[in-house]
Amino acid sequence: MGLGDRWGACCSWCYWVNFPLWVASIACMFPSVINAVWGIEFSLGARIAIELAFVWGVTVMAMHPVAEADWVMDGGAVIKVLITAVVGIVGIWFACDNGFANDMSFKTFIPDLGDTDSLTYLSIILFNFMGFEVVATFASTMKNPSRDIPKAVIAGGVAIAAIYIICGIGIGAAVPTERLSLDSGIVDAVAAMLGRSHPLTMVVGAAFLVTLFANMICWSFGVNNVASYAARHGNMPRPFALVSKKTGMPNGSALINGCFASLVLLLQIPLGEGSDVFWVFFSMNVVFLLMSYIPMFPAFWRLRKYDDRPRVFRAPFEGKVLAVALAIPVVELVLSIVATIVPLNSSPAEMTKLPILVGVVIGVLLGEVSRLISRRGRSVDNPGVGARGTGFFAPKQ
Repeated sequence: MGLGDRWGACCSWCYWVNFPLWVASIACMFPSVINAVWGIEFSLGARIAIELAFVWGVTVMAMHPVAEADWVMDGGAVIKVLITAVVGIVGIWFACDNGFANDMSFKTFIPDLGDTDSLTYLSIILFNFMGFEVVATFASTMKNPSRDIPKAVIAGGVAIAAIYIICGIGIGAAVPTERLSLDSGIVDAVAAMLGRSHPLTMVVGAAFLVTLFANMICWSFGVNNVASYAARHGNMPRPFALVSKKTGMPNGSALINGCFASLVLLLQIPLGEGSDVFWVFFSMNVVFLLMSYIPMFPAFWRLRKYDDRPRVFRAPFEGKVLAVALAIPVVELVLSIVATIVPLNSSPAEMTKLPILVGVVIGVLLGEVSRLISRRGRSVDNPGVGARGTGFFAPKQ
């Protein structure tokens, strides 16, 4: 609405494509966590089989009504908080007896803009906060959304920050940064503090796997509905618009997600077991999700400027203060994306970003192809609020 169909299609594509990449990267964690907790070694074929089972488990659950899966999502949220509490408490206990395995001074919690590694992790910090603003979509169920939405957004942000800080302290207490695994850090930390054979380590490992599954189911409902809605309005390919006649669920989007994630996982066969597949997939998924948020800020500005209809909630600030408030997150998003995919020097560590950069470029080009194909079902492109209908936002001829 704010920027029109052209940007709506681009935003929808980035928001959608991040999800199957994310599911694939989380699926890659499953065998690694099982190995870290129970010491079971898997061949490449067995790993891929486990990962595909995870992907299609999420896909099948996403094809059921939300009411039938709420127990999984609610249970996963509770378990995630319990894991955080366990890691934090055990970490503090361990640090009191043995000291911290890392430098835990205040400066280590602040990004160092002169350190390329620190800039790279900026995208992960932002990624961890993505989604808490979704509470605004429940405005119709609130008695007083103008009061409740700010409270819920602030409470959600504080809760997310607290969870990751507590968990980070627990991990930092036990595992030196250079030895920290990218895909099983929580389990490694508990194992380092209690031992791999300790029952609590195994419980945390099993609970962690459950939270991965539940988290993907939560996101799948939102992503599938967005892709289906976009497809029905000519901003995504038509197969995404297919819905179940029985349940009304966007099964077309769910099945496409499952197939796409499966194809991504099968790339491990030509790449081999030695490739850091998880990090490449996860980095690409993070980049596309961050990219999907960038157009939202200019869209908000345009709606505020040209569409003064009453709304259930009005964000604060006006004029130049509002412009600064909108510009800051855009700058943060752009910086985090650049730091994640662009080699900042010629060191071997930085050059490992090249596969991610290539993957993102290919994904963006595919998104443009998707947009051009999808727009065939529309006679006119919606130019967006306040657009004159000429130039970049001109109606399709």
